Amino acid sequence: MNSENEVQARVKKIVDKYDGDKSALIAILQDVQDEYRYLPKEALVSIHQQMNIPMSRVYEVATFYDAFSLKPQGRFVVEVCTGTACHVQGGINLLESLERDLHVKCGETTQDNMFTLERVGCLGCCSLAPVIRVEDEVHPYLTQDEIPRILRTYMAKKHGRKRE
Repeated sequence: MNSENEVQARVKKIVDKYDGDKSALIAILQDVQDEYRYLPKEALVSIHQQMNIPMSRVYEVATFYDAFSLKPQGRFVVEVCTGTACHVQGGINLLESLERDLHVKCGETTQDNMFTLERVGCLGCCSLAPVIRVEDEVHPYLTQDEIPRILRTYMAKKHGRKRE
């Protein structure tokens, strides 16, 4: 984790981008999460102090929305759709396969901080079921056999190589 002064400076830059407008709290939290891949406690405290917003309000917003995480996230968040259409087409099997391949349970991050595995209720891609989403990229009509190839593709991105 960065020093407290570094966190305050980064948060200040983000808060200043929105002119300290309290109505921009969600956008500020989004930018902080983009910066750190989660919402560190030090950043939430800094937002509270810099914007003069009660800490309880900052925490309330940070925990209300599923898009925010208070735990460190992997470089790639793998979202497995388990909505009705995906469930019927084998979404749960994809989740179980990812848990085995990544050696984590749903909601956890791999030891190398590459992947965080999440279960989502619906990705709005019902006609493409079953699907997973990684980095805003939807992978449709998946089978368990395709999971290793997809994971290799993202591992290669980490290392700056293209690979299929």
